[in-house]
Amino acid sequence: MAHHPQSHLLRRGRYSESGRAYLITAVVHERQPLFRDFRLGRLLVAEFKQAHELNLINSLAWVVMPDHFHWLFELKDATLPQVVGRTKSLSTRSINRARGSKERFWQRGYHDRAIRTDEDLRKVARYIIANPLRAGLVEHIGDYPLWDAAWL
Repeated sequence: MAHHPQSHLLRRGRYSESGRAYLITAVVHERQPLFRDFRLGRLLVAEFKQAHELNLINSLAWVVMPDHFHWLFELKDATLPQVVGRTKSLSTRSINRARGSKERFWQRGYHDRAIRTDEDLRKVARYIIANPLRAGLVEHIGDYPLWDAAWL
């Protein structure tokens, strides 16, 4: 995979629209499989839940894969950079505390995709939570511990 040191600049000018659903993907630096450790994955999930509880977003679906996450949410009382920055920052702090580490482990930036109003959010959520199946990590989604969807 080619390294693009300026790739984080591709999203300069990112637009955040309150009430719109977004699919966010963030990757661990050098694709370290950090979240193979269930305990560390749960610390990240706690940050997803806190953003929802603080009314920054309405969390719709998420999956934490060994080296990245996908998160579908409706933006409420925050911008995309605020939500993702806060989540990555606070999860870094709690995960590093649990690991006895001080290293930065998130890759810079993140990928976002605004969901069009005519798209079926449940279909997008099903795609997200099927990631462990497609990756061959489990044979049944119920066997994978790090996912959730609002419709369940």
